[in-house]
Amino acid sequence: MREEAPVYYNAEYDFYALTRHEDVSAALKDFDTYSSAYGIDLSMVRSGQRPPQSIIFMDPPEHRNMRSLLNKVFTPRAIQSQRQLVIEKVEKYLNAADPVQFDVVQDFSGPFPVEVITTMLGVPQKHAQQIRLWIDESLHREPGQVDMGEQGMQATVNIAMLYYDLVKRRREELHDDLLSRLITAELEREDGTKATLDDIEIAGFATLLGGAGAETVTKLVGSAPVIFAQNPAQWHTLLDDRDKIPAAVEELLRYEPPSQYQVRRSMKDVHLHGVTIPAGKPVFLINGAANRDPRVWTDPDDFDIDRDPHEATNLGFGYGVHSCLGAALARLESAVALEKLIEFMPNYEVDWAGCTRVHMQNVTGWRNVPVRVLR
Repeated sequence: MREEAPVYYNAEYDFYALTRHEDVSAALKDFDTYSSAYGIDLSMVRSGQRPPQSIIFMDPPEHRNMRSLLNKVFTPRAIQSQRQLVIEKVEKYLNAADPVQFDVVQDFSGPFPVEVITTMLGVPQKHAQQIRLWIDESLHREPGQVDMGEQGMQATVNIAMLYYDLVKRRREELHDDLLSRLITAELEREDGTKATLDDIEIAGFATLLGGAGAETVTKLVGSAPVIFAQNPAQWHTLLDDRDKIPAAVEELLRYEPPSQYQVRRSMKDVHLHGVTIPAGKPVFLINGAANRDPRVWTDPDDFDIDRDPHEATNLGFGYGVHSCLGAALARLESAVALEKLIEFMPNYEVDWAGCTRVHMQNVTGWRNVPVRVLR
């Protein structure tokens, strides 16, 4: 598609797709042309109906006001203060894993990230893994399935109601957590007036943060043993020099980003590469393809943790106004997880026959990655 159809049209589902780095990065920044206000997946955008208000479904100026509020909560200092929490959750699940053979996703990268983000939000720990299962259900799609199924809808309702009830309880007794900070935070409207968020808005934020905070890290860390097993020299490089862990996280993010695409709605006719995208169409911005574009990356299909990070913009966490709010947290979690995995299984082999992928919209990754630790 990058080479032969840089503006690809799918007649069956009536959408367009951009895959070149230059086009995807430009579109992610151009919210006037490519709008998020109609949703971020094919089902939402092609319905033509605006989804409920949420920061991920907003364009500026509304988005800017919400983002500035959340930026006050997700400061670099606030994220770094969570390092010990991340270490505790990572070690909790690695210590419980079978030291000879275990499933990296089911036993480790699946359960720990959701506990990190829900603990930060202020969710009782007993609910964390149930939330993860609901998130998985809401994202699951069978091949060819576009719209969310009945079980997915119910799972979404369950998550929202759990957070809504928690917000109502938290208003009566504030804690030192993200939900309490969102309750007390003031949002500046366009006319300069100050307002606080209502319970539904906060529950919506929590649902978004809980889902994005769990899924991204689960998929990124879950793919690491697979990619390194396919590139053993890179694993040995990392074993020899732990200081390269942050660079390894960035390369994992470039090479196989958990979030492979975002969908936008074209707000006007777009003329690009001899093709016209009519107004009102779903447009896939495929950052997964852009991150492998040979026009900007040297040997893009090679996994190389020593790659020059300044060759191009890594689009693994998006770009522009909707770049991932929790990117710093995801990087912290992934780096800690990779460091602890190196200690736990410096030598390992993947049971390739047991590896299975997820079937999810927007997200790619592994459901099962069984490994044998070699002593």
